[in-house]
Amino acid sequence: MQTGFNLDNNKTISNKNTSYRNFPMVPRVIFGKGSFSQLGDILMPKRRNADAPFIFLVDDFFENQSLAHDIPLLFNDELIFVSADEEPKTYQVDALVARIRERFDEKPSGIVGIGGGTLLDLAKAVAIMLNNEGLAQEYQGWDLVGKPSIYHVGVPTISGTGAEVSRTTVLLGPEKKLGINSDYTTFDQVIMDPDLTCTVPKEQWFYTGMDCFIHCIESLNGTYLNAFSQSYGEKALELCKEVFLDDCSGEESRDKLMMASWHGGMSIAYSQVGIAHAMSYGLSYLLGIKHGIGNCLVFQHLEEFYPEGVDLFNQMIAKHDIQMPRGVCADLSQSDYDTMVQVALGMDPLWENALGKEWRNIMTAERLQTLYSRI
Repeated sequence: MQTGFNLDNNKTISNKNTSYRNFPMVPRVIFGKGSFSQLGDILMPKRRNADAPFIFLVDDFFENQSLAHDIPLLFNDELIFVSADEEPKTYQVDALVARIRERFDEKPSGIVGIGGGTLLDLAKAVAIMLNNEGLAQEYQGWDLVGKPSIYHVGVPTISGTGAEVSRTTVLLGPEKKLGINSDYTTFDQVIMDPDLTCTVPKEQWFYTGMDCFIHCIESLNGTYLNAFSQSYGEKALELCKEVFLDDCSGEESRDKLMMASWHGGMSIAYSQVGIAHAMSYGLSYLLGIKHGIGNCLVFQHLEEFYPEGVDLFNQMIAKHDIQMPRGVCADLSQSDYDTMVQVALGMDPLWENALGKEWRNIMTAERLQTLYSRI
C-alpha cells in the first residue's frame, strides 16, 4: 500500500502506476508549557454568536482541579464532565449528542475535548454526529461519514494514544470495537501543553506511553510502511527510548513523551498498527480492559512477530518496576474466546499490515486463541 498527500484537495491522486491516498492532518497546533492559557483566544474567532455555545467535554478527574476553573467559558457555554474509567462507547456519543440538541436551539460553535484518549475520541465522535444523522454505531468503519464535523479542538492531558492527531475515534459499539475512521474525524486545532500531564499516575503514564511505543513498533515493522510513516515512527521510537530507558527529568520527559505521541500518531495515520492493537480490541470488547494496558498484556507475548520490540518492552517494564496483571484469560469459556477472536480478526487492515495480504492463512482462529490463552 502506498500513501501520499496533495495540498489542494482530499481526493485520491493517481498516475499510471500507483495511487496515493490524501490523508488529512491537524491544520493548527500549539505546543509548549502553559499554552492551555491561550484556549480562550483561539476559540473567540470561531464563536458564531452568543447563542452558539462551545461544549467542553472534560475528564471528570479535573472536576475539582484548577484546570476546570481555567476553562474559558462564555455566554451559554456548557462544561460536561465525563468519566474516563471505561472505554468510550457509541451509546455515550449518542447520549451526548441528544443532550446538546435538546438543550440548545442553535448548533454549537464547536466541541472541545480535554483529557486522555477517551475524552479526545468522544469529542471527535460528538463533533461528527452533530452534523450527521443516525447513530454513532452506523459510522464505525472506514470512510462512512458523509458530512464534515463541526469545529473541534483536542487538548490532551496524557501522552501516548495519538488520539490528538489521528483520523479515527475508537468506540466500543454493541457489536464491535471499531473506530469512526474518516477524513472528517481529525481535530481542527490541538493544544499540547506538557504541564497538563503532571498529574498522571505512574502506571497510567506507563501503559499509555507504551501505546505510543507499540504504535511505533507495529508501524515500522508493517507491510504498509513508507518513507513518510517511517520518518515519524523512527522519531517517536527514539523519543520513547529516551523517556522510558534513559534518565530524563520530569519536565523533559513530559515534553518528549507528548511529542512522541504526536509523531507516533502521525506514523500510523500513514501506515497502520498491527497484531497487538487487533488483539487488544478483542480484550476491550469482551472484558472492558482499557486500550493501553490491553496492548501491553498482548505485546509481551508477541516476541515471535516483534522480537526486538518485545525485548525493549521488557527492559522498560523492568526499569520502571511495572507489575503486569496475570491470568487475565485463565477462566474464559470457549464462547468468550470465540467472541474475542471474532472481534480481533475483524480488523483486516491491521492484520494485513502486520502479516501481508495472505494473513488469513497465517493467523488462524486457533492460533489466535492460543495467543490469548497466554495472557
